Amino acid sequence: MKNRFAFQARYFVFWLFFFGLARALFLGYHHVAAAKLSASTLLATFGYGLRLDASAAAYVSIVPFLLLLVASLLPRLPLSRLIGAYTIGMGAFLALLITADLELYRTWGFRLDDTPLQYLTSPKEMAASAGTAPILLLLALFTVLAAGGWGLYRVVVGQLAPVPAWFGRGRAAVAALLYAALLVVPLRGGTQQIPVNQSDVYFSRTAFANHAAINAPWNLMSALVQRSRELAPPPFMPDSTARRLVAGLYPGAVGAPVTLSSTASLLNEARPNVLFIILESFTSKLVGSVGGERGVTPTLDSLARTGIVFTDIYAAGDRSQKGLVALLSGYPNQPTTSIIKFPRKNEALPHLCRPLSAAGYSSHYYYGGELAFANMKSYVQTAGYEQITERGDFSMTEQNSKWGAHDGALFNRIQADLKQQRQPFFVTAFTLSSHEPFEVPMKPRFPGPTEEDLFRSSIYYTDYTLGRFLKEAQKQPWYAHTLLVLVADHGHRLPGHSSNQSPDKFRIPLILAGGALRPEARGRVVSTIGSQTDVAATLLRQLNLPAGNFPWSRDLLAPNPVPFAYYCFNNGFGTVSPAGSVTFDNVSQQVWDRGANVPDAQIKLGKAMQQVSLEDFARK
Repeated sequence: MKNRFAFQARYFVFWLFFFGLARALFLGYHHVAAAKLSASTLLATFGYGLRLDASAAAYVSIVPFLLLLVASLLPRLPLSRLIGAYTIGMGAFLALLITADLELYRTWGFRLDDTPLQYLTSPKEMAASAGTAPILLLLALFTVLAAGGWGLYRVVVGQLAPVPAWFGRGRAAVAALLYAALLVVPLRGGTQQIPVNQSDVYFSRTAFANHAAINAPWNLMSALVQRSRELAPPPFMPDSTARRLVAGLYPGAVGAPVTLSSTASLLNEARPNVLFIILESFTSKLVGSVGGERGVTPTLDSLARTGIVFTDIYAAGDRSQKGLVALLSGYPNQPTTSIIKFPRKNEALPHLCRPLSAAGYSSHYYYGGELAFANMKSYVQTAGYEQITERGDFSMTEQNSKWGAHDGALFNRIQADLKQQRQPFFVTAFTLSSHEPFEVPMKPRFPGPTEEDLFRSSIYYTDYTLGRFLKEAQKQPWYAHTLLVLVADHGHRLPGHSSNQSPDKFRIPLILAGGALRPEARGRVVSTIGSQTDVAATLLRQLNLPAGNFPWSRDLLAPNPVPFAYYCFNNGFGTVSPAGSVTFDNVSQQVWDRGANVPDAQIKLGKAMQQVSLEDFARK
């Protein structure tokens, strides 16, 4: 009989072995795809998958750990039978999920999530879908997994020993409580700032390898949690009406014919390098060249004078992960969630990296922080970047920010790397120093004590490091052949404490600059109202590359584009047109703010945009 106080640790380890056995079963079932992976990659699926396995094991262990705590105080509780019954029931349930996942992945190409729940109301269709499944084989595999799990339990865990008489019930309860408290660490995947998510197991450019590392039961639980938060409002109008309205802006999004207008090229070469810089929280309110405060962003303002500046662009959402999807995939945001949190859905998105890679571009993604935040890593990984640099690639001396490496260190790394980067290149850089708490490694440019001054100083710091980077870049041979795209990930409530839904909070700068611009294009001001989602098609059209895979994006430099922007805030949306802005609250189903000259048609178009885009999101 094993030591009583090692039981919790053994019980947790048992579930780790069980999920490892499940992964081996998954790889065996999909042996054709697994055979294409190297031995090191196959082993890596177990190593990278360990964090999700540990998180799942911790969730499964909560009930037995609490039972041990209660039994320490109530000695007559039939503890062994209760834990045994729970483990058998949970093991059978998990074995069922894992076995079902084997065939679902073969059929659908993604790991188990909440999608099967959509078919519960259609049992006939569900039965028909399962008609080709090898039921006998799956039953046999279920039996093997369940039996193997029971064998593991007997070897790893064994019988529960009683509390030694000399130890005391109170002390045993304290020990059980400490074990239960320790579960918090594996529950959240470690002691890092951001709880574990699917991004933490995405390690390969091969989708199957990443999928194999995912823990299927954990993935289902995550999807159910996300589903519970996804409160889609009821349709505003018939689908046909909504699609007709959206077709006037984004015909490709509803399958309507797309007429390509001729766009004058503003570039002096066909395949320039593209340096795509995403600026954290760079609200238009602090960028003088687009009507904001003067003196905060002298570098951006200088680039605007010698480049092309778009003065009326609106972020699609209010979070970094939403901005990434809008900018790099040209995809609209969702009001109560973000598609980036659903790996299976965001794998279906287009991405600028792909058509550029097909055109011969090398690629690299830079971020000084943790890409695991909000599942950004899975999104970036599946985009196809050849190289990714994130927080862990910077030395500890460079990580002098709560979020990671400051922008000075980020731009220094990019400067050094670009000397060896194969041209033409598509390099994406995402800054972070202007994120809360606005701590920067330089004397504050605006030394006031208010949060607004701290924010201004952080924006100034990023702009300053950008200017220093560009000063050196202009001395390098690659700069003359490079197009700079500078745009914010989202706006900010500061300065002025804009309301959550205010268009001022969502208005952001967009500037094209660099040596690849034609002389006659420099100094151009584009006042067309547009969205962050339109950046992708605008860039691709300038590069004379197809933008058909980006149906929610349009060319802002085309002749006479419709001036309109749609954005989402928490459970609501806003639209901007020359007539003014309007915001709508999904909870109350009421207009929130409305400009005096905004027509009813603009409100209806906003409703149609939300309805059609959410339908598209649900289908992904």
